[in-house]
Amino acid sequence: MPAPAPPDSPRARQIRHYARSRAWCEWEEFDNRTAQVQADIGAAGKTSDTGDAGHTGAARPAPWPPFHLLSVPGISAHQQRQCATTWLDERLPPEHNARSAAISTFSTPARPRQPGAPLRIAYLSSDFHQHATALLMIEMLEAHDGSRFELHAYSHGALDDSPMRHRLLRAFHHFHDIRELSDEQAASAIHADGIDILVDLKGYTAGSRTMLLSWRPAPIQVSFLGYPGTLGRDFVDYLVSDRFVTPHAAQPDYTEALACMPHSYQPHGRASLPGHGGPTRSDVGLPEGALVLSCFNQAWKFTPQVFDIWCRVMRAVPHSVLWLLRCDQAEGNLRQEALARGISPHRLVFAPDMQQEAHLARLPLADLVLDTWPYNAHTTASDALAAGVPLITCAGDTFASRVAGSLLQAVGLPELITSTPADYEALALALATDADRLQALRAKLGGLICNAALFDVPGYTQDLEALFDLMWARHRAGLPPAALDL
Repeated sequence: MPAPAPPDSPRARQIRHYARSRAWCEWEEFDNRTAQVQADIGAAGKTSDTGDAGHTGAARPAPWPPFHLLSVPGISAHQQRQCATTWLDERLPPEHNARSAAISTFSTPARPRQPGAPLRIAYLSSDFHQHATALLMIEMLEAHDGSRFELHAYSHGALDDSPMRHRLLRAFHHFHDIRELSDEQAASAIHADGIDILVDLKGYTAGSRTMLLSWRPAPIQVSFLGYPGTLGRDFVDYLVSDRFVTPHAAQPDYTEALACMPHSYQPHGRASLPGHGGPTRSDVGLPEGALVLSCFNQAWKFTPQVFDIWCRVMRAVPHSVLWLLRCDQAEGNLRQEALARGISPHRLVFAPDMQQEAHLARLPLADLVLDTWPYNAHTTASDALAAGVPLITCAGDTFASRVAGSLLQAVGLPELITSTPADYEALALALATDADRLQALRAKLGGLICNAALFDVPGYTQDLEALFDLMWARHRAGLPPAALDL
C-alpha cells in the first residue's frame, strides 16, 4: 500500500475537502476546493518527483478515492473511469496487474456443475443486515426461482441479530461468513464452491472487499446496485444498469460491459410501500399548512449551487419549509447558509434518523422532494416515490447523476426529469407556486404506483435472471462479455 502522504499532497487535500465541504457543509472555499480536485486530476500525468513506478510517461489521473469523485461537480464519467483505474492499480498486488484479469488465480478446478443444475449466483457484501441495500434487495432475493438459481451470500460485515438478518438468512440457500478470511482465502473459498456468477454489491463504498474479485474466483463477475459507477478494471465483466442511467453512448466510460434492465436497474419491493395511519405534521415538527419541500439525502450530497436554488424557491413561497435529514455536524452550517440567502434558519426542519417502517410512514407528509446533483437521491428517491411524493431531478452524464431519472421513468413520471439547473429551478418554482398542479401530480403518482415497473418485484426478478442467463450463455459459448439489453 502507498505510504502516508504529506500534508499538502492530493490525498491530504481529499480528506479536508470531504470533511469541510461535504460532510460538514462548510462551503466558504467550495469552488476553490473543487477546482483543486480537477487540477489534481489534470496534473496527474506529470512525472512523479519521487520516481514512483508507474507514474511516468503517459498521462494518468490523480489517485483520488473513486467514491468521493462521484459527488464532485464537474467530474465527467470518463474522468471517473480514469481515476478508478489509477486508484485500483495502486492497490492491486503486482502479479494481478501483470496477468490478464480474465484468468483465474486458482489452479485447482472449481466444483463442477451437473447438467441441468441451477446456476450458482453469489452476492458479496458487508450489508446483509438492516441496511439500504438489503431493504432494496430482500423481496427480489426471495422471488428468485430456486429451481434455476442457487443463491449464495458471502458476508464480510458484522454479525447482526436483526429481523432483516434472519430474513436474509432464509432467502439464501447458503450463507457464508468470510469476515476472518483474507481476500485470497475468501476468493479461494468462492472458487471452491463452484460459483458461476459472483455479484459484488459494494464497489468502492465503505467496507468493501471488491479487491478479492481481482483473484478471479468466478468465471463471471458482476457489479450491481451498491456502487454507481465503473470499477475501472476488467476483472469485473458486467455492470447491471439500465438505458437511462447508461445510454449506449456511455459504454466507453465503463470498463464493464453494460447489462441493462428494461426499466430501472434498482429493485424496490412492494411490501415496503407505506400504509395509512402515519404521524401528523405536528408529530414530526412540521408546521400545519406549510408547503413542505424535502430532501432526505445525506448532507455530503449537497452543493452550494443546489442549496441556492432551494433557497430561491423558498423565498418565492414564504409559507414553505425545507425538511432535511438530521446531520449534527452540518445543521449549524446549513442554517447559516440559509440565513445568508435570506431564509430564516427556523425554516429548515431536521428529521431524526428512524427505522425504515417509521421513516416511510412519515414521508407522505412532504409535498415535493428536491433532488441533488451530481450525486442524485437513490434509495431515498424510490422511497419517496413509493410514499406517493413527487420528486424532481436534474440528470447529468454520470451514473450517480442519472439514477433518480431512471426511477422516475420506471414509475411513469418522466416529465419530472430536467437536464439543466435552470430547468430544474423553473420546474421546482412552477410546482411550488401552483397548489392545484402539485396536487394533480400527487394524484397521478398515486394512480401509477400499483402498476409501476419500479415496484414490480416478480417482473424485476425475472428480468435480472434473464440477464444472468444471457451472461452464462455467452460464457458457455466462449464469447467475451458484451453489452446486454433485454
